[in-house]
Amino acid sequence: MSFGLGHGKPLDPAPGVVGVSDDELGPLPDDIVANPESGRVDPRAWFEEPGRPFELEIGSGKGTFLVQQAELEPGTNFLGIEWAGEFYAYAADRVRRRRPAGKLANVRLLHADAAEFLRWRCPDGVCRVIHLYFSDPWPKARHHKKRVIQHRFLAEAWRVLEPGGELRVVTDHDELWVWDMAHFEQWVGGGAVETATPSPRTEGVDRGEAARLHGTQMGTFIDADALARARASLPEMPDVVRVMRQHMPDPPFELLAFDRPESAGSGEIVGTNFERKFRVEGRSFHAGVLRKRAR
Repeated sequence: MSFGLGHGKPLDPAPGVVGVSDDELGPLPDDIVANPESGRVDPRAWFEEPGRPFELEIGSGKGTFLVQQAELEPGTNFLGIEWAGEFYAYAADRVRRRRPAGKLANVRLLHADAAEFLRWRCPDGVCRVIHLYFSDPWPKARHHKKRVIQHRFLAEAWRVLEPGGELRVVTDHDELWVWDMAHFEQWVGGGAVETATPSPRTEGVDRGEAARLHGTQMGTFIDADALARARASLPEMPDVVRVMRQHMPDPPFELLAFDRPESAGSGEIVGTNFERKFRVEGRSFHAGVLRKRAR
């Protein structure tokens, strides 16, 4: 299926320059299951300045957030991960076309499953921020296992983040947000869902006012009845994740109010194409941050 993003023109992801090439990523070793760390590669090495802070975005779509934020933060390296091939090619081509003007040398794109990349490829403690904005809600119950937020994903996110690093989440889908929060509360300690701590830029501002400023439902945060239903239907935490939790602090994360990036426009949360499209329809948005606690 083609979305016609190139409008009849070929899209060039510039593999090895913007798009991460097969040679850069390398194949998964044959013994990957027995030796899970054997396929790890340091994505920071894919950038001209690998010593800079590193952030990744899951589900980059057309690359709007990457382009906007990376231009404002030239001292940070951004890796966008997109599973849909045409959207990956469009976003990478969009970055490529800005390279001759000396822009966006700090952006790379990877065509991959982000959850699998974190699990099998990404080393420990390399990432400052994981951005997860408007992921597919997979609304049918039989597809819930495809949602990004799962216990295994949260375990891998904690591992990949540096101490104090953040997983930043935004969605417009009410039921997905309930699912996310039902997971989060098992990672941030009992009661933290209802008593989220303000983030640094909203310190001294009550949560209701922070919600109004950020355009999110941070003030009410979540419907209690919906959360109770989600808790009852949530999959059990896998044994492998319970083992991983033994090497983490308890709780592994703290839950914070969402802190808008500088690239967001007036009245926006992050300023993606998706958000701009549906904000005019009056949709509400939900947002939160999990910050990694170190041992």
